Amino acid sequence: MSGEEAPTQQLQPEQEKKPDEPPPAAPEPPLESEGSPAAAAEEKELPCRALVLTGYGGYDKVKMQVKALSPSQLKAGEVLIRVKACGLNFAELLGRQGLYELLPAPPVTMGMEGCGVIEACGEDVKDRKVGDRVITLARSGMWQEVVIVPADRTFLMPEQMSFEEGAALPVNYLTAYMMLFEMANLRPGKSVLIHMAAGGVGVAVTQLCRTVQDVTVFGTASASKHETISQGGVTHPIDYRTKDYVEEIRKISPKGVDIVLDPLGGSDTQKGFSLLKPLGTLLVFGAANCVTGQKKNLLAMAKTWYHQLSLSALKLMQVNKAVGGFHLGYIPDEELISRTMVTLLELYKQGKIKPRIDSCYHFEEVTDAMKRMHERQNIGKVILLPEAKKKEEEKPKSDPEPVESEEKTGAAVSEQKEEVAEEVQAEKD
Repeated sequence: MSGEEAPTQQLQPEQEKKPDEPPPAAPEPPLESEGSPAAAAEEKELPCRALVLTGYGGYDKVKMQVKALSPSQLKAGEVLIRVKACGLNFAELLGRQGLYELLPAPPVTMGMEGCGVIEACGEDVKDRKVGDRVITLARSGMWQEVVIVPADRTFLMPEQMSFEEGAALPVNYLTAYMMLFEMANLRPGKSVLIHMAAGGVGVAVTQLCRTVQDVTVFGTASASKHETISQGGVTHPIDYRTKDYVEEIRKISPKGVDIVLDPLGGSDTQKGFSLLKPLGTLLVFGAANCVTGQKKNLLAMAKTWYHQLSLSALKLMQVNKAVGGFHLGYIPDEELISRTMVTLLELYKQGKIKPRIDSCYHFEEVTDAMKRMHERQNIGKVILLPEAKKKEEEKPKSDPEPVESEEKTGAAVSEQKEEVAEEVQAEKD
């Protein structure tokens, strides 16, 4: 996931192909050999549904398009994956508004994580095979039916893990794990404040805190979500909409907390710093306060940055506190990411973590998916499904039609009877 390699991970639209790119290989009959799966896949181009950001702005800027993907693009060390599920992250909401600097300029296929089944392997791929269920992640390009990625950036899914869970794991749990254990050094007996506790990262943080003995978790979320996040492990849920969370935490823990994880920014970062105990750590990993509507809000951005925390090194020395920032997209250490993914998958196998799926939306419903996350209605992860929505799922909409047809038929029969009666009466007269 290095900056130089990121563009090669995504599948570019047809118009972005280089003029001198060789045409797809002519169709050939399948070869009965070890390389037959890849050879069979090269017989024809694969139609590929994708969600493409066509420009910056509202929900309508993300459009579903059908592209043609040639398996001949498969290079040595790469695998072709049929994607079964993708994750939706807050970064995509920022990216749609032009506020996520790591996303290439439109038009670009969005999506940073997904999972599916390997359908073809390039040369020199030794530890992956056709049929393997795998998880993969990139900076962009994952929201499409078929992707080509380096084999060493795929992770075998546990047998009991669903595709939805696989798509929910990478970004949220890597972020939560690295902040807690690589940066904040979470230990038994500590206390943690996590904002947006019902979101994907919030759920991941809560579950990972439960793997350490006697950790107290304070979590902010709307009141309707408190029962769920309490069951998930939040010790003290706080309704940020009706109460001052700083005062509420002080009532329970007058000295404050050891770790604050802040995805909000602005004045909330200052509040978080004030809540830290001596030797405590504040980690900023987002600026959700900047996003207040479908489109970029310059006033909200200015307000957030105006109230941003500003400190000197001398001040930090005097208060014995640490302040840091975390951004998964800027982690250049691929080995660290791989090691952490292996650790997370092992924790899943042990039953210590389990992604909570809030809802699943087909690609055609991406607007509804984004709206649900934007309005903070989700509890857990919102998932996107590349597979076309089946007609059976639309049956409720068509149920009234037969009734309406029967009513019309009945009315027509009545009209015919009345006409016949009128004709008979006329003949009698």
